[in-house]
Amino acid sequence: MTKFSLTKEFLINIRKIAGLQISDNSAILFGHAKDESHHDLPPPDLVVFPKKTSQVVELVKLCAAHKVPLIPYGSGTSLEGGIGAPLGGVCIDLSQMNRVLRVNTSDMDVTVEPGVTRKTLNAYLRDTGLFFPVDPGADATLGGMASTRASGTNAVRYGTMKENVLNLTAVLADGSIVKSGNRARKSAAGYDLARLFIGAEGTLGIITELTLRLYGIPEAVSVAVVQFPSIKSAVETATSTVQSGISIARLELLDTAQMQACINYSALDYKPAPTLFLEFHGSPKMVREQAEMVQLLAKENDGECFQWADNPEERTKLWQARHEALYAALVSRPGSKAWSTDVCVPVSNLAQCIEETRKDIEKAKVPATIVGHVGDGNFHVIFLLDPDEPKEKLAAENVNTKMIARAIDLEGTCTGEHGIGIGKRDSLAVEMGSALEIMSRIKRALDPAGIMNPGKIL
Repeated sequence: MTKFSLTKEFLINIRKIAGLQISDNSAILFGHAKDESHHDLPPPDLVVFPKKTSQVVELVKLCAAHKVPLIPYGSGTSLEGGIGAPLGGVCIDLSQMNRVLRVNTSDMDVTVEPGVTRKTLNAYLRDTGLFFPVDPGADATLGGMASTRASGTNAVRYGTMKENVLNLTAVLADGSIVKSGNRARKSAAGYDLARLFIGAEGTLGIITELTLRLYGIPEAVSVAVVQFPSIKSAVETATSTVQSGISIARLELLDTAQMQACINYSALDYKPAPTLFLEFHGSPKMVREQAEMVQLLAKENDGECFQWADNPEERTKLWQARHEALYAALVSRPGSKAWSTDVCVPVSNLAQCIEETRKDIEKAKVPATIVGHVGDGNFHVIFLLDPDEPKEKLAAENVNTKMIARAIDLEGTCTGEHGIGIGKRDSLAVEMGSALEIMSRIKRALDPAGIMNPGKIL
């Protein structure tokens, strides 16, 4: 791929876009080439901060005329290098497009700009009795979450971004605007364009508006923690819970190494052992019955130390510890650099995939922890690598390759929620086979000059 250069004419014209903030400060450029991944990413030539869709349209038209790459940026929490600028170009930081445009309480939906973060949205909704459930852990922007088809701890009950975006507005590579649909909860009208952009990682267009499903805040919420003698017994309990039709809201696994890290980092009063964190939503009676059913299932798999809490402080402490698992893992090996990767398999194949992956980790002798949204078959490996020891990275790459191949063989996917970016392009080709050519055709049709986040996915 050939790096683009910004001409004098381009630089003159971009400054004519009314109200568009522009920066070529080196600290800002390199800051916009840093995400939460282990990849070393090249910076853009410029960073711009639009505040409205009309500015995005003008910018895209200018970049299209000069064949300048455009790289969308939300909050920099991506995990597969999706925000790098391998060909240079313009990074379009959408964080200032951060308005909540409409809340429709009777229809339980909300329309937002892409720079609104999930925590900001839920704070805005606090007095409505509604909330937005998709929770990837990081306080990511909703535009970025849609672009990467994010999910997280609540997905087992409420689904992912794919299920919770009703419609969206995007600016295409020629500067035209497309709206994917309306606010109806279902439609049989033509192609499902919203799903085309959800998970496209900015390679087909730039999302400038989203309408999202909302849900009623549950009457009662309870958490439970149960520990097991092995990963297999923990996963089998999770599998039985899902197969029994228990309407659980969150179902998270921490292996022994990750639990030890969280105990040290978050001062948890548990022992280092494979552990399930669970959360139940509903009426007080329903929550109690759900917890009792899971407790029985856990006992059948040698679960012990079942603790149940419904006070907000204890719930917050537990889920804060879960969300800080990455940082806890890093602290457990000072000076290390984290590489977080993920796969997703059918729940019935989950125990096998996790157990065999843990065996690979032990054989490779590379420090790593495992955490998982096991209610929907998704788990993550966090490698903790010494940046001065290249052999560790090679060992991690070998484990990662085996894990992805295993997941695909088990009818799963190379990524449940991290996305493709630059890190999993080869894996996507293996998983999709000839279907990858269909993706390439769509990309060429909508972005013939290849200016939309080039080098990502394909």
